[in-house]
Amino acid sequence: MSTQPNALSRSRAVLALEYPMSLGRYDTYDKAQRAVDYLADHEFPVQNVLIVGTDLKQLERVTGRLTRGRAALGGLISGAWLGLFVGFIFALLDTQSGAGFSGVLATVALGAVFGVVWGLIGFQLTHGPRDFTSVTQVVATQYEVLVEHKFAAQAREMLTQMDPMAAAEAQARANVEAARHQQGHDDQHPPLV
Repeated sequence: MSTQPNALSRSRAVLALEYPMSLGRYDTYDKAQRAVDYLADHEFPVQNVLIVGTDLKQLERVTGRLTRGRAALGGLISGAWLGLFVGFIFALLDTQSGAGFSGVLATVALGAVFGVVWGLIGFQLTHGPRDFTSVTQVVATQYEVLVEHKFAAQAREMLTQMDPMAAAEAQARANVEAARHQQGHDDQHPPLV
């Protein structure tokens, strides 16, 4: 029986902090990366920092209408590429028959035919519920920079030096939020007279 952790548990260990604390939330990955880069440039132990994309959403950009002709053309192109790849491998490994260029052309042609047939079968199976082509991507709407708790005060101080105006705005927002919380607490518990 092996005592070594598997790859999944090792990757979880690398992507986890023991007691993370938030250093801030950023609208773009570039801003979060800039903050971590600033910490790295100023000798902060950045191996204790984690950037987490939060509030994930999936974007799907429709690129066009899917027709039988487009499905066949897409299959032809992908099949020809696959045939070219297989043909080159066969040509490199086959030193006896000397088929060479003609063998590569034959595999490209067979790959193209196979691709067209496969593309048309796929089109026929999905025809109706999905008559369009698209590109999808999962993106985060915010990026939170987390740091190990024992380095949080040092990191916050350094980030305050990076952008004093942003730090002042964040402090003002925190003060307003604290005042709202206190007012809500006072409204629920009026003073005794």
